[in-house]
Amino acid sequence: MTTPALLPLSGRRLPPLNLGASAFPHHRATLRLSEKFILLLILSAFITLCFGAFFFLPDSSKHKRFDLGLEDVLIPHVDTSKGGKNLGGFLIHGQGHDEHRHREEEERLRNKIRADHEKALEEAKEKLKKSRDEIQAEIQTEKNKVVQELKKKDSKPLPPVPLPNLIGIHSGEPADPDIRERRNKIKEMMKHAWDNYRQYGWGHNELKPIARKGHSTNIFGNSQMGATIVDALDTLYIMGLHDEFREGQEWIDKNLDFSVNSEVSVFEVNIRFIGGLLAAYYLSGQEVFKIKAVQLAGKLLPAFNTPTGIPWAMVNLKSGVGRNWGWASAGSSILAEFGTLHMEFVHLSYLTGDPVYFNKVMHIRKLLQKMDRPNGLYPNYLNPRTGRWGQHHTSVGGLGDSFYEYLLKAWLMSDKTDTEARKMYDDAIEAIEKHLIRKSNGGLTFIGEWKNGHLERKMGHLTCFAGGMFALGADGSRDDKAGHYLQLGAEIAHTCHESYDRTTLKLGPEAFKFDGGVEAVAVRQNEKYYILRPEVIETYWYMWRFTHDPKYRQWGWEAAQAIDKYCRVSGGFSGVKDVYSSSPTYDDVQQSFFLAETLKYLYLLFSNDDLLPLDNWVFNTEAHPLPVLHLANTTLSGNPAYR
Repeated sequence: MTTPALLPLSGRRLPPLNLGASAFPHHRATLRLSEKFILLLILSAFITLCFGAFFFLPDSSKHKRFDLGLEDVLIPHVDTSKGGKNLGGFLIHGQGHDEHRHREEEERLRNKIRADHEKALEEAKEKLKKSRDEIQAEIQTEKNKVVQELKKKDSKPLPPVPLPNLIGIHSGEPADPDIRERRNKIKEMMKHAWDNYRQYGWGHNELKPIARKGHSTNIFGNSQMGATIVDALDTLYIMGLHDEFREGQEWIDKNLDFSVNSEVSVFEVNIRFIGGLLAAYYLSGQEVFKIKAVQLAGKLLPAFNTPTGIPWAMVNLKSGVGRNWGWASAGSSILAEFGTLHMEFVHLSYLTGDPVYFNKVMHIRKLLQKMDRPNGLYPNYLNPRTGRWGQHHTSVGGLGDSFYEYLLKAWLMSDKTDTEARKMYDDAIEAIEKHLIRKSNGGLTFIGEWKNGHLERKMGHLTCFAGGMFALGADGSRDDKAGHYLQLGAEIAHTCHESYDRTTLKLGPEAFKFDGGVEAVAVRQNEKYYILRPEVIETYWYMWRFTHDPKYRQWGWEAAQAIDKYCRVSGGFSGVKDVYSSSPTYDDVQQSFFLAETLKYLYLLFSNDDLLPLDNWVFNTEAHPLPVLHLANTTLSGNPAYR
């Protein structure tokens, strides 16, 4: 029996407690508060058990029985001479059956309780004879046992699942020596970013490269979850930086713990952590990544416990309590957040054989399909309590962007069998083209933002990903409009390149206007910063893959040179606060997505197409590659048990 010795022992001395020399002769004058408390708890438990035995043991005089309240009990027929009725080989015994047996049962229970009492008292005496240090050591031993048991429970082996046919993991070396040199430069930039994080921010979520210390934001909660490690793994792997990859794997195996009292962004943790872990698993085959991804996914599931099934924006990993951002319209969830779970959750169901993940995201889809959409557009805000839209604000940039991306990529990832997702994508893009896409006076195609019936002629850096999305979705578009959407992608790429080219640093601002004589230029000071974002380079890469127009490689190289010149510091890479200033100040943050996305897309831009070919891989919105699942139906798992 475990005594209540788990209570912390106070180091402060108390006056001696006189309990009589005969009971505890060795410690009569030195009992501390915690020891007295232990004794009182043991005595109270003893008294409680005695009273329980007295009041609640069965009373034989009233013939009460331990038969779970059943009036009659079927037992195998042995002998019909004791007043029972023979029914098909079974005997029905009534309430007068075998009183002697019940008296014996009562006596046996009394003896057991008496023996347990004596054993508990002896254990308590032995505990109180031990020193404070010995008791504390025992407490720690018990704690360690509990922790190990929990780890064993969380690390139970997942069912074996056949891996999809993985193509193009180790190739991509370009024949052109100039392109190869540029590719190697990107690899050197990655090593500079990683090595400094390894030295100054290891285990922290991100790095402050000038202060040379760890950094974190509220999207990761208050815990050191090593976001940069998880986010960077697949980039390290495809670049052939295998020693660095193994360093990251070792940290994840030993230190990545999701049982922390920390409130995190469901969206960010899904795309960076679950996406990063799944990609690392598929690339390397190391089981630890799959196990950690599934553990984390389980911690996110309570976020879906809302009246509508639309998840909260944030969830506490320990308590499971969820809530939405305070700034969101009318307590709403965000379209780009609850709409950017599908890729990762489908793979989780595929790898585990558990349909719960697939069902969660399909429920969201079904709910959205039933809802009215103003002008065919999806507003950015949806209330998870009422199921109603919040403010009618539609954007292909922040708050909306990756929802549309994941509709297209759900179709691609299903080997183009998820036609429902493709239809939703096509419908949405038609509405976006009708209401949001315009051409400026200077001939630049841009995507504005719809706010309560009014088009704001402003485009964000985040929106620049859409050029690549249009190109990726061109093949398979309705009405033979593949050429149209590839051209639209090229026009968006050109506009976003102009936003870079019209700055002093040749790096793009956070947002830029198309009002009057101002085109592709930031107006507000708080929109002039560049935080190492990847979206423009992402579009260059997709356009290169689909057209092989050399200008996209040239534009990408210009961006890489500007990053290396203006964002590189001795302790890593930092964002800059004003891309129009010749002597900008740094924001002193090396974002995890710089390693996950920006450098990966640059590396792929200067690699051959046989590295992660798009027929076999689909990139999540954090640039983590997940394999196409060649299944007849995406509801089926690769796990035979789930089939």
